[in-house]
Amino acid sequence: MLSYSSPQFALRTLLKYPGKLITWEGLDGSGKSTQLALEADRLRGRGFRVTATREPGGTAVGQQIREIVLHAPRGSVTPFTELALMFAARAQHIEEVILPALRVGDVVLCDRFTDSSLAYQGYGRGIPLEAILGLETMLCQGVRPDLTLILEIDPETGARRSGQRNRAASDPDTRFEQEGIEFFERVRRGYREIAQQEPARIRRVDGQGSIEEVHARVRQVVDEFLTGNPHGLR
Repeated sequence: MLSYSSPQFALRTLLKYPGKLITWEGLDGSGKSTQLALEADRLRGRGFRVTATREPGGTAVGQQIREIVLHAPRGSVTPFTELALMFAARAQHIEEVILPALRVGDVVLCDRFTDSSLAYQGYGRGIPLEAILGLETMLCQGVRPDLTLILEIDPETGARRSGQRNRAASDPDTRFEQEGIEFFERVRRGYREIAQQEPARIRRVDGQGSIEEVHARVRQVVDEFLTGNPHGLR
């Protein structure tokens, strides 16, 4: 199986920018969007230049793709079409938002990135991982996360949280949220296997507990990455 450590991905080690890319991953309902927003505010308050963004989305083109991917009628988008749309949004996002921010030294906090494609379209939908990594090589210009946080919850908790959030906002469930527990079990297994392959980049964070409890765990991981000291920012 191809992996991020394969020789064909060695070019990425030559692409250095003054900024840092921190990505946030997890099942739907894991709380990653909430935690990303909290961390963006905290880092800005400590003098960091922060670009907070999301996938799919982050650009005008990406937002249009997001509406298709998340809200098209169930069964109307094939798995390969879904994957192609995700990478189309990502390519635009990298060119328009992520690379410019990295070049000027921002800390970029991105809600989902290529690991989501591996977990959802790869492990969840059954698309070969080699195909996904091939698209990454072709379209992502060598951009890879410097740090990835996976917020871990069980699929049942994710479904409950997503349902509560959508009802509170009077929003319909997305195409992904309409999937069964078995789908999210496969996605969770995918995230764990990805994390095992890249322990230096990926940190698994317990997503259970209150927002404050989870943020304390997130803060420790981010502080240690940015300063080498888990107590370095606060």
